[in-house]
Amino acid sequence: MLTDFGIILLFIIAGFALLGVVLGVGRLLRPDNPNPEKNSTYESGEDPVGNANVQFNVRFYVVALIFVLFEVELVFLFPWAVVFGREDLIAQTEGRWGWFALAEMTVFVGILALGLAYAWAKGYLDWVKPKPHVSQFDSPVPSELYEQLNERYAGKAGKGMEEKSNQLP
Repeated sequence: MLTDFGIILLFIIAGFALLGVVLGVGRLLRPDNPNPEKNSTYESGEDPVGNANVQFNVRFYVVALIFVLFEVELVFLFPWAVVFGREDLIAQTEGRWGWFALAEMTVFVGILALGLAYAWAKGYLDWVKPKPHVSQFDSPVPSELYEQLNERYAGKAGKGMEEKSNQLP
């Protein structure tokens, strides 16, 4: 008979085994067609320019940090609404429970709004768009073929939009 730790160990081993099986099957089934464009590095759809050991704009970090801060704090609103919105507690305290909860959350959201106003006033939310960099990759597909495809599908997209707009009342 296994102890509780033995059962946990079996689950961990089974998890790693399942992970290995899934990765192995994926490796067998996926196509392997590397080319220079696929092997080139990119960051969020942008081609990298220059050395990788350069300092990047700190705004990436600041915006991510502000997002995480407000996202995590926003998660606290839902349990608060469930706990403090209970009618039985409001009835037992003759409404004081509801007013206390409302005042507490007003202070909480006010502090969040103050933090957002501070970040906005300091310019942490301003974003400078980079200049687009056109890839210099020499594709074996002629550019005329890309233009033909764009014209063909742009025409279909336009016709589809016209048909949808004609169907509206």
